[in-house]
Amino acid sequence: MGKIIFYEDRNFQGRSYECSSDCADMHTFFSRCNSIRVESGCWVLYERPNYMGYQYILTPGEYPDYQRWMGFNECIRSCRIIRNTTGPFRLKAYERPNFEGQMMEFSDDLPSIQEFFHSREVHSCNVMDGAWVFFEHPNYHGRQYLLERGEYRRYTDWGAMHPCSGSFRRIMEF
Repeated sequence: MGKIIFYEDRNFQGRSYECSSDCADMHTFFSRCNSIRVESGCWVLYERPNYMGYQYILTPGEYPDYQRWMGFNECIRSCRIIRNTTGPFRLKAYERPNFEGQMMEFSDDLPSIQEFFHSREVHSCNVMDGAWVFFEHPNYHGRQYLLERGEYRRYTDWGAMHPCSGSFRRIMEF
């Protein structure tokens, strides 16, 4: 299904922990995480136990230090595998809460929300197919939020403190 290896030190050094399924609390396996190797699957990592805190979306590849996955620090405490990464991909984004206002449907990545919406923000979203990551800033930067199939009536439903005014992309395993 998936395989990810966490390392305490940069460049895949130090104590390591191999994971192949969801893990709600990893603090007993390592004290810090400075590098990661994703061998298969797409993963969402969380800075706190029980799938809370900042989210980091990782696809297969090597991440020799936490800045490579846009991490704010070396703290990873839970993870889970992301499903629905093979497509099709389809979402409807709305400029107001509760699926109101201007709506646009997407099946591809969007590097800048501000270029498509009059209000320049997404307040609600309906993910019909696939898994997506919303970013706080344009061009896929800033905080990340995983959106899987389902309805998100308000931006707080996907864990954000503000409407999404940045960008979003499909989560695909290559």
